[in-house]
Amino acid sequence: MARGGAGVPSTGPLGQLARRIARRQARIGVIGLGYVGLPLCIEFAKEGFRVTGIDLDARRVQGVNRGRSYIEDVPNEELRRLHKSGRLQATSSFDVLGQQDAIIICVPTPLRKTREPDMSYIVSATEQIARRARRGQLIVLESTTYPGTTDEVILPAMQARGLVVGRDFSLAFSPERIDPGNPTYQTRNIPKVIGGITPVCTRLATALYGTAIQRTVPVGSAKAAEMVKLLENTFRAVNIGLVNEIALICDRMGIDVWEVIDAAKTKPFGFMPFYPGPGIGGHCIPSDPMYLAWKVRSFGEEARFIELATQINTAMPRYVVNKVSEALNAKRQALRGARVLLLGMAYKKDVGDLRDSPSYDVARILKDKGADVVYHDPYVPTMELNGAKARSLPLTAAALKRCSAAVLLTNHSHVNYELVLRHLPVIVDTRNLYGSLGKRSPKIIKL
Repeated sequence: MARGGAGVPSTGPLGQLARRIARRQARIGVIGLGYVGLPLCIEFAKEGFRVTGIDLDARRVQGVNRGRSYIEDVPNEELRRLHKSGRLQATSSFDVLGQQDAIIICVPTPLRKTREPDMSYIVSATEQIARRARRGQLIVLESTTYPGTTDEVILPAMQARGLVVGRDFSLAFSPERIDPGNPTYQTRNIPKVIGGITPVCTRLATALYGTAIQRTVPVGSAKAAEMVKLLENTFRAVNIGLVNEIALICDRMGIDVWEVIDAAKTKPFGFMPFYPGPGIGGHCIPSDPMYLAWKVRSFGEEARFIELATQINTAMPRYVVNKVSEALNAKRQALRGARVLLLGMAYKKDVGDLRDSPSYDVARILKDKGADVVYHDPYVPTMELNGAKARSLPLTAAALKRCSAAVLLTNHSHVNYELVLRHLPVIVDTRNLYGSLGKRSPKIIKL
């Protein structure tokens, strides 16, 4: 096959695709307009591409078409400008897929209750693409999944249409690396790992992403790219599990784990600080290691580090609740009937993202033990809490005086922690926020 510049085809349907990408004439469809898909749409549209987002959620489609952002990292003004220019639109119809030159899949990949991968969203998106597939298209999966998904799920569906990968169409995997609320690293400046089914697939996908992303990192296969994402988040999950276990050990031995970490991180080599907490949250860290562990079991092996870290991390909410119970008992008050204020329901600081937040588990266990659970989170004004709609409790002296204890679960910046300290008799601090503020009070119970 003849090659054009940078190793991409110069003839045939893929050669035409390469030229359309280089000229910013390629039409790009993005399936899934969540935390990953919408920012990606924005970046490609800013580069002059015509981008169509596809999502079954009518609220998201209306938001894009009306210039009203529902993602914190996407400003309304930018969304409105790109839509008005005609470079960005959204629809709930998959019929537009046949018109797209590149199709990027950014759908959820949750875990089932059995801790097995739920591939239904990827399978559904693949079926919709396959029905409308044509020569000269590039398909990229971004959804986090187990190594082999691109080869085993998407490729056969395209081949069943009589299309030859690397000749008629291109197929690649490029893991999303979005960190919601990060002011420094966002879609454009986070390096993009890309692995294609064939070298041509890798080069075409790299050419596309290279128009909008500052740095691309090609790897030798789609499987390698899939494993990259799992390694990144398994690394974090295992190290968080380790430091959570160290926190439990330090607690039993009467040692301040936060002091230990602060001292250890002064070593200029061979140590990377991780911090304990009430559990792990977000879409990636709780689920990605389980995807890998599930795949490993299919080879008759066991991912022992992953399984152990998961056990430790998932046990942390119960440990936090036990801390609350012990602190109340010391004041001759039972947990049953006590009003407990949860400070922060989002899974991370200064965002409203509730996905897989350990705060849910803390709230559930407290309720099961008979506590009256309320919450305050400036980023989550309303939410469903323990099966009922709840509102963020205003932090007033009167409201705080009706609470028996507080649990600091997420260390948001804009919370009046001084007021909480003044009026609450017990505060279980899972983030060492009061320690970092220099507070030394018998009211504060560290993790």
